[in-house]
Amino acid sequence: ATELWKNYQLYVEQFYDQLRLNHEMRAYDFKKNLEMKTRLCEAAEKLADVEDPVSAFHQLQKLHQEFREVGPVAKELRESVWKRFKDASTVVNKRHQDHFDNIKARDAENLQRKTDICLKVESLNIESSNNHAAWHEMTQQVLDLQAEWKSLGFGPRKAASEVFERFRVACDRFFQAKTAYFRQYREQLSANLAVRHALIEKAEALKDSTDWNATTQKLIDLQREWKAAPPVAAKLVEPLWKRFNEACNQFFHRKNEAFAGQRKEEEGNLARKKELLAELEKLAEEPGDNPLQSVRELQARWNEVGHVPFSKKEKMYRRYHELCDKIYNALHESAGKRRIDNFRRTVADKG
Repeated sequence: ATELWKNYQLYVEQFYDQLRLNHEMRAYDFKKNLEMKTRLCEAAEKLADVEDPVSAFHQLQKLHQEFREVGPVAKELRESVWKRFKDASTVVNKRHQDHFDNIKARDAENLQRKTDICLKVESLNIESSNNHAAWHEMTQQVLDLQAEWKSLGFGPRKAASEVFERFRVACDRFFQAKTAYFRQYREQLSANLAVRHALIEKAEALKDSTDWNATTQKLIDLQREWKAAPPVAAKLVEPLWKRFNEACNQFFHRKNEAFAGQRKEEEGNLARKKELLAELEKLAEEPGDNPLQSVRELQARWNEVGHVPFSKKEKMYRRYHELCDKIYNALHESAGKRRIDNFRRTVADKG
């Protein structure tokens, strides 16, 4: 019995030794677990300062996995430790949710702005554009809208491809219409160029002509046609005009040289006719002994003088006839008076 009691006492002591060790080890585990979970709480709290909320969210998931793998803490601390970790997680999760809510709102805004850009391109009045300035202005508008489109972010994934296709079709429609306009414009310029070349060839064919009057009129008509001719490319205006003008100038220069002597002769004739007019004026004022013979001699001399400058011809002709009429009227009056005087003398002699 004594031996049995001693063994019993030994086993009881060993049991309590084991129980004490278990309590000590459990307290140690609670302490170590508290340290680890406290460190995880601190790490979760620091994630609130991470710039990228998505990265912070993924890091939080790893911390949750570690938190689950760590053993328990003292019963009286379990609720406070979990609440601390959960509060830190709530901050990170809210930032993550807000981030995607912002992306969703931004995508919706981008979609609306892109839709507005589509409307602007589609509303361009392509049909009324009939000059370079209008097309260049609209082209700049389209390029600005394309640059604005590129500066915008993505829209909702489902609608992104649809709105892009709409924008692409609108831009293609504009640039195809622009290409067609300028193709037609170039074709028109080519036809206009042919008109100008035809006028140049006509002028060059006449530049050596000696039919002065007829060719002068033809060249004047060609110059009038040149002014009324449709436009050509700006870079060709000067060389075409130079070629056309040189042909005209060559003819008129030759004409001026040919008529230089004639003009000098006409100026001499003008001076002689002015002298004859002076003599007629003197004769009209002082008839002399035989005015009829004098006026006939002056008229004969007048007829012998050649042409005067065309611009003075009418004035000289009118003055010449005025003086002649004046002289002849005076001669008629003088002859009538003589007939009356002779008649009166005859009557007196018979009486």
